[in-house]
Amino acid sequence: MPMSVPVPPEHHEAQRSADLSELLGHVHTCWDNERRSLSRQLHDSLGSSLTALTMHLGLLMQKLPDDQALQDRAGHMKKLLNQIVETNRQMQIKLWNDKLEFLGVRVALGELVEQFGQQHNITARSSLPDDELDCPRSHGIVLLHTLEEALRNIVAHAGATEVDVIVDDNEDEVMMTVKDNGVGLAAAATTAAAPAGADQVKFGLRMARERAAYLGGTLTLAPGHAGGAMLTMILPKPPST
Repeated sequence: MPMSVPVPPEHHEAQRSADLSELLGHVHTCWDNERRSLSRQLHDSLGSSLTALTMHLGLLMQKLPDDQALQDRAGHMKKLLNQIVETNRQMQIKLWNDKLEFLGVRVALGELVEQFGQQHNITARSSLPDDELDCPRSHGIVLLHTLEEALRNIVAHAGATEVDVIVDDNEDEVMMTVKDNGVGLAAAATTAAAPAGADQVKFGLRMARERAAYLGGTLTLAPGHAGGAMLTMILPKPPST
């Protein structure tokens, strides 16, 4: 009777890591699909209802008697309704960036950088390929989520005044680099306002790293050449069939 050959412990560990990576990838995919579905529901159901309410309120305001108290109340209702419409729009964007679907990842990345600079009064520059990135949809989702996470961390911990986002697209891989002129990694870690903030950075970047690994890629965070920090994500393209 042949004797079974014992399997080395490192083989079990490698298999376990591979299984966990596959599970995390599946969870992230389901999460993305659920967020996209919720965003669409907010747009199609709540968004259309709010638009209808805005139109009806406008018509009612035209028919109101010349009573200042009524006009003031109607004006307050209109202002409140506009705030709800804007909140709904922001929730949709937070859940899912539709620009990725309709305009492509190149436009989505560029507009995210531009809006980030305007919102936080930071000089934000992007260097993107002239044409749309030649990569699967899954790669575009990971690139966009990673950039969102990187920019959140810069605002929360880097104290930067300049940010550069560079995307290179070649035959074999897509590479995204995010550089800032902030306080650097060591200073950011020691000056975090609260432990929860540090944990958010750690787990946010860890999730981005796991998503890159699921696609066969890598994510590294290192000190910048001239100070600050530099995040680099490399995603290999799947072989063409």
